[in-house]
Formats: sequence, C-alpha cells, structure tokens
Amino acid sequence: MQRVAASFARPRAVRRWALASLIANIGIIVTGGAVRLTESGLGCPEWPNCTPESLVATPEMGVYGLIEFGNRLLTWGLGALAAGALAAAWLRSPRRMSLVKLAVGVLSIIPVQAVIGGVTVWTNLNPWVVGLHFLGSIGILVFSTALYIRSGEPDGPAVALVPRPVRVLSRILVASALVTITLGVVVTGSGPHAGDAETPRNGLDPELLSVLHADSVWLLIGLSVAMIAVLHAVGAPDTAKRASYLLLAVELLQGVIGYTQYYLGLPELIVGMHMLGAALLWVAVLAMGYTLRKREPAPAGSVLHRIVVGDEAEPATALFEDARGSGRRHDIGPSRLPRNGLRRGPALRRRSGSPRLRSPCAANAPGGSCPRRPRGPG
Repeated sequence: MQRVAASFARPRAVRRWALASLIANIGIIVTGGAVRLTESGLGCPEWPNCTPESLVATPEMGVYGLIEFGNRLLTWGLGALAAGALAAAWLRSPRRMSLVKLAVGVLSIIPVQAVIGGVTVWTNLNPWVVGLHFLGSIGILVFSTALYIRSGEPDGPAVALVPRPVRVLSRILVASALVTITLGVVVTGSGPHAGDAETPRNGLDPELLSVLHADSVWLLIGLSVAMIAVLHAVGAPDTAKRASYLLLAVELLQGVIGYTQYYLGLPELIVGMHMLGAALLWVAVLAMGYTLRKREPAPAGSVLHRIVVGDEAEPATALFEDARGSGRRHDIGPSRLPRNGLRRGPALRRRSGSPRLRSPCAANAPGGSCPRRPRGPG
C-alpha cells in the first residue's frame, strides 16, 4: 500500500494520469459516434439498466446491445482514470491545489455526462439531447487538456510572452472553434445516422446548415492564418508558432474530411473520422493558448527569523511553506536566522508534537531589545 501511495506522490504521476484521461476522453467521443453510426443507440432501451429485467446486455439483444452496453462500460473506465488523476494530484509531494481543482473538474463532469446519456435513452435519442451529450464531452476536454498541460509546468504566476491583442485573438480562435463544433452538432441532428432507424431528426434544413458550418470552418482557418502571421510579427516563441501551425494543419485535414463525407453521402467510417477530428481540433486550439504564456517557479515565502524553543534562546531549524500556497516546504538552518527576535511568516506551521515557538524577548524588556544569552565559561 505504501508503494502505491509513493508512486502516486511522484510529481510525474499526475501528468501520466492526466494524459491517459485525455486520450480516453477523446476515445469515448469516437466510440459514442460508433454507437450512433451503427444504429445501436437504443441497443439498451433502458437506463441505468440495459433492460427492465437485466443490468447488462443479453444474448437476445444481439450485437446492438453489446455495442451500446460496451460504450456504457467505458464510462466507468473514464471515471477510474479521472479518480487516478485526482489521487495523484492530491498525494503529489508537494501538493498543488491548482492541479487538484482541475482533476476535480474532470471527475465531476463524468457522472453528469452519464446522466445526460441516460436522458438520451429516455427521450428515444432526441437529437438535441444527443448534441448536448457530445458537447458535454467537449467540456470534459477543457479540463483534461488543462490538467495535462498544467501538470508539466511550475505553479508560479503566468507571464505573458506576447502582447495582449495576440492573447485576445487566441480567445477569439477558441470561441470560433466552439461555434464551428456546435454547428457541426446541429448539422448532425438534421441528417442521417440518428442512432436508430425510427429516431426523428431536428427538422432543420441540412443543406443550409451544412453551408453555415462550412462558412464557420473557413472563418476559423482564416483566423488561424492571421494568428500565424501575428506570432511571426511579434517574435513569439517557437513553441507558440509550432502550436499555431499544428492547429492549422488539423483544421485543414478536418475540412478535407468534412467535404469528403459530404460529397460521398456521409459514409459511416468517414463520419467517425470527422468526429475524431473535431475532438483533436478542440484540443489543439486549447493547447495553443497555453503556449502564449509561461509559468515560473513560485517565489519563496516569507523568511522566518530567530526561533526560540522552550527557554532556549539559540537559533533553531525552522520549517515553512511558501506564502503563495505553492506547497513547497523549506528547511531554514541556523546560519540563515538573524539574532534579533522572532518574526513568524504568514504560512508558518509547527511540526506535529513540536514545542511551542515563542519570542525570547519579554514584553517589558528595557528599551524593547532582546537580552543576549550569557556565554558559558570558556
């Protein structure tokens, strides 16, 4: 048990769990699409049970029941990975509360997504509820991407690497990508591949929506080209330039897949590839924003001065944490403690069971100065 806890306490453990969680959350978007594309959305006609009499799929339900129930089981895998990331963030030494909060964000959305998935079954795959279910996965990717990136950085304050207008442009890019993905969801709700042969569609014009969706893609590509030009103009770091080129490449590839599926009549395999591309595009646009700043290690907290234990007036070794709450703990030896008085920093903590720390100076010391301890003979 101690070995397991020690493995979670390693700083790199958070990043590994975060990466596994990120990949799994991208993967379940693809498997969820497979459920819809194979018309297995109602393979389990009930929720949370698969049927009124059985929690799991039965042989009589055939392959459709296996596909739908298998996708439900993957939700437990997502929860396990998210719980592992949270445990690693909590047990990390030193602990960073920023990572803990992001891990909580990932874990907290997963049960909400499960409930939305149940509502899709109760509503016989209502296209608007199905679309909301997909956008919930997009929301999980926000926290998963942030957790993975932040776990590889220090926890100090963010330092901008580009001017403010460039950072605003990156936020516009994120908003544009979200609009593009949302329009894609609405287009999907108006076309075929409903998840079941008898499921109605949203009633909107798929041709008109496809044109609007394509226009939003071209707008996103144009903003990405502008971002690349601006990053070169302001002398941005190479990491930011590479991230912007990667984003543009993902957008172009996603556009090619989108036009191909449209003109080929929406074949299932290419539609599934388009769903994977949407998830990768979203991660790419989020990750690019993190390259426009950097984080330095958190500065050291307040320095403790002379510490007196009991009636002794000799300097003692002190343990303190950074005042900014970074979780870094430092040992301050006697050589770094001045002789005049005790000043306790805001984040000073005593070791459990240690003697109480107090000042050697009495309240009525003459002149307000600390009397020196008399030296012994020799």
